[in-house]
Amino acid sequence: VQLQAFGGGTVQAGGFLRLSCVPSGSFSVINMMGWYRQAPGKQRELVGSIISGSNTIYLDPVKGRFTISNDNAKNTLYLQMNALKPEDTAVYYCNFRGVVLGRPFDSWGQGTQVTVSS
Repeated sequence: VQLQAFGGGTVQAGGFLRLSCVPSGSFSVINMMGWYRQAPGKQRELVGSIISGSNTIYLDPVKGRFTISNDNAKNTLYLQMNALKPEDTAVYYCNFRGVVLGRPFDSWGQGTQVTVSS
């Protein structure tokens, strides 16, 4: 399973962006879809995820500002980011975990840069 992430860019503080993650290839089950981010000099952190198709969790600093969603028909994952802050600046990665041909997979997108200026 390969993933492509889109939608990054440069915005001013208070602005918004919508990230998309499009999978290619076949798979049987997706157990988790998530967005991670990694800022320079920092560890990669989970921003938000959808578990088993319905349960969502978010990193505390983005709660109320970011919304993760998916289009079941297309298996496309989205991250709507509102009220962006300079501290949201990072490379954002999408991640899918599930099963294909009876084997687990853990796939990552290539990353998309989000830069928020003050």
